[in-house]
Amino acid sequence: MENIVIIGGTSGMGRELAGHLAGQGDSVVLTGRDAERARQVAREVGKGRHNVRGIALDLAEPHEIARALSGIGPVDHLVITAVERDVNSVRDYSVDRAVRLATLKVVGYTAAVAALREVLAPTGSVVLFGGVAKDAPYPGSTTVTAVNGAVVSMVRTLSTELAPVRVNAVHPGIVSDTPSWSGQADVLESVRSRTPTGRLATMADIVGATVFLMHNPAVNRVNLTVDGGMV
Repeated sequence: MENIVIIGGTSGMGRELAGHLAGQGDSVVLTGRDAERARQVAREVGKGRHNVRGIALDLAEPHEIARALSGIGPVDHLVITAVERDVNSVRDYSVDRAVRLATLKVVGYTAAVAALREVLAPTGSVVLFGGVAKDAPYPGSTTVTAVNGAVVSMVRTLSTELAPVRVNAVHPGIVSDTPSWSGQADVLESVRSRTPTGRLATMADIVGATVFLMHNPAVNRVNLTVDGGMV
């Protein structure tokens, strides 16, 4: 059994990963912005077991992160999946939304790592979540592309600062069975038809990639794209 913290674990990929790890007997602390929702998701993911706990944490409020994570440890693996989807074009630029996303993804991610650095196992790992917009920008992705590019650099510097703890990132493409793509069959088919594998990534694929980065002791400083070869 390992002790794992998943920041952003109340929905999407974070929740899927929490369910997978809890199901194999690991002890999981998952976080979300709302305390009651985090506790509810922990109960649902734990399915009656007592190896999942939910706490409140907002990466966009970085000054509060250390307090929220105090008392947690030891930690074998830290996974940060939290993200906010933002379409923000330079033609109609929202400074407030850009500042929030940059704070969440760059400052918040790093603050969470810093808060847990003393309790991370030397044989453990940190896995960050980016996205393929770092290499394949689209209209309105100005901030998203920038912060996901920052994740690439964060992997390099954090792996140096935290050594021997390993630091990697997974960069998903379109994950076809996430709730955010529900009802968009035409878009999914258009992308699928241009993917070399003839299929889109699924949540199970992203979970598998994350677990690989967590557990393979020779994998470090890797930014792993999981998109079927589109990029």
